[in-house]
Amino acid sequence: MKRILVFMSLVFRGACTLGPDYKGPPDSAAGAPGGKFVRADDPTFSASPAVSQWWESLNDPALNSLVEEALARSPNIEVAQARIKDARTQITSRQADMLPSLSANAVYLHARLPGSALAGLTDSNSESSSSSSALNFYNLGTNASWEPDLFGGGRRGREQARAALGQQFAALADAQVSLSAQVAQAYVNLRDVQERARLNVQSAELQRRALALTRQRHVAGTASALDVERLSSQLETTDAQNLPLAAQIADYMDQLAVLTGHEPGTLDVNLSAATPVPLPPASIAIGDPAALIAHRPDVRSAERVLAARYASIGISEAKRFPSLRFTGIFGLGGSELRDVVNTDNFTALLVPTLSWSFVDFGKARAAVRQSEAQRDEADATYRQTVLDALRDAESSLSRFGNVRLQLAQLARAEATVARSVDLNNQRVKAGTSSLIDQLDIERQRYSAAISVAQAKAQLTGAFISVNKALGLGWTDESLAGR
Repeated sequence: MKRILVFMSLVFRGACTLGPDYKGPPDSAAGAPGGKFVRADDPTFSASPAVSQWWESLNDPALNSLVEEALARSPNIEVAQARIKDARTQITSRQADMLPSLSANAVYLHARLPGSALAGLTDSNSESSSSSSALNFYNLGTNASWEPDLFGGGRRGREQARAALGQQFAALADAQVSLSAQVAQAYVNLRDVQERARLNVQSAELQRRALALTRQRHVAGTASALDVERLSSQLETTDAQNLPLAAQIADYMDQLAVLTGHEPGTLDVNLSAATPVPLPPASIAIGDPAALIAHRPDVRSAERVLAARYASIGISEAKRFPSLRFTGIFGLGGSELRDVVNTDNFTALLVPTLSWSFVDFGKARAAVRQSEAQRDEADATYRQTVLDALRDAESSLSRFGNVRLQLAQLARAEATVARSVDLNNQRVKAGTSSLIDQLDIERQRYSAAISVAQAKAQLTGAFISVNKALGLGWTDESLAGR
């Protein structure tokens, strides 16, 4: 036993961890001058840290409820959570591989063999005169085995499993970001179409009044048939636009139902009443590029993959060196059943086994090179992911600023048409303009209102894109695997 203890102490002293240590991802945020976004020159943007639950800033209780329900019920979130559980079991398995294993066994053996084969093994009462003899063997014991982690392959495997768990947490965050953005965009699209459908119906009603008056004037001989056909054609076109709008409303309702984990049609009653499109807040917090890299899920996922690739190099390196396994067999037994409780029959066997495939014609070294190549690939992928994230953020910020300016221009145009309606109404009262002209100007006002409604939806959609590009929408749970 003293020899065994001395040998094991030498084993532990000689243990080491092969392969490069992971010291963090490469610094790839240097492309952002001054530590801020290049396209964030719009006065709406603020450099303060962004809020994860960004949809709450739209101040729409219905939207808040839909996003919360989607995050709680969506099968996509459940898939990501299941993968996290699987990754956790991999860590447990890796840790268990580094510990001794112990198993119990009970053996009963009955053999009938030629007498010469059992000569000297059977007692005087055995059937020695017969052509064969019987042997009974009973044993109750345990088997133990342990392979010490001499060169750190097990420790690197545990690092790899932890990195894989972090990647799955990042995947959960990515699912949350995508889902919250999808729900918000579908909701905005629904409210946009509902508003345009309402304005379209009102515009059609004005056109019907203008058509009726034109027909009266045609009968009186003060309007031509061409005027009647022109207004009739405009009315048919306006009415025809309601059909695809109705189909889009149903489609967005079904989309929201599925995103929140319900069957299509479940939310029709709750969402059928039209409400205005929610607008972004006056100030939008976007943080800085460093915050983007720290929190965006796809960047976090790529960083965890890189960490796992570093660990795999150590695993491959450890396989190039000898491995040591201790196997122990302990038990009680003999030819009689009572022997399994007789301590005089105790048997102990400890077998250290050293194995080393030192001649493999370069296979182990090739595995190391393959792991190093995968590490280099993961490094390049991480840097590309960071660049793509920055580009995505810059593009969304630029798009938001341009859409905001477009909305301001369309709002001014709508105000101009509204003033024209008031001025022409005064002319109608003075008898210098006809009612048909007044109805036509009011129709133009509805057309301008529809354009403004679309621009508002585009602005909110751009706001959603900004928050998605910043990687917002995850919960604190998704950071647990870092």
